[in-house]
Amino acid sequence: MGDAATGRRPPALSRVVLRDAAMFVLLVAALSWLMIRSTENLGYNWQWYQVPRYLYTVVDGHFAAGPLLQGLAVTLQICGVSFVLAFVVGLVTALFRLSGSPVAGGVARVYLETIRNTPLLTQLFFMYFVFAPILGLDAWTSAILSLSLFEGAYASEIFRAGILSVERGQWEAARSLGMSRAIMYRHIILPQALRRILPPLTGQGVSLIKDSALVSTIAIYDLTMRGQAIIAETFLTFETWFTVAAIYLVLTVGLSALVSILEKRLNPA
Repeated sequence: MGDAATGRRPPALSRVVLRDAAMFVLLVAALSWLMIRSTENLGYNWQWYQVPRYLYTVVDGHFAAGPLLQGLAVTLQICGVSFVLAFVVGLVTALFRLSGSPVAGGVARVYLETIRNTPLLTQLFFMYFVFAPILGLDAWTSAILSLSLFEGAYASEIFRAGILSVERGQWEAARSLGMSRAIMYRHIILPQALRRILPPLTGQGVSLIKDSALVSTIAIYDLTMRGQAIIAETFLTFETWFTVAAIYLVLTVGLSALVSILEKRLNPA
């Protein structure tokens, strides 16, 4: 109680923090040592000084994005549009499954089983090489549709679980007030469900960012494709892939941090 009054952390918690920090430092040191030893055995010559020019250049005092930042912009655009569409697809699919309609439920079930039991790479190829020529779609649209349908299938289960987690009394209270099903979902059920499913939806967003690297296989110059082009031109294999990995890490950690802040504001308790 004295610790709570003075605002000091309990000694046990401080030891845990110090132990975790020490373990993290040791892990980083071990990985660094392993990487250095491996590259020494390969006879690799590190050239980190060349990396910045592939991120940005300054010409006559003006900032210009390099290939990696240009690829990052493409990745962000694809992920942003795909996440919105996946959100819509996931919500609609969840509502179909909860509607009680045999037709809607059957359509949702076929979609879920097809998407979740086939690899994303196969779906990308199928969309780009089969559907795109028939429907007149370009690579950009094919990539967004594939990512949206793939992530939407997993998001639908998150939505369904969140909706079912709302207490039955809330449903009964809404019905007793004479609310229609649409108004009940909009004003009572979905606002409560969204607060509860925010963490798993964040995880799905992180997966979307990582899965978006596969769009490079259908000739979209995203971050991964730009990295491959740089490696083919300069042979800076390790430097380029480490830089690309660091950018993806910043994106995913940043997204998790933003959602954590939003979650605290939505649930101030």
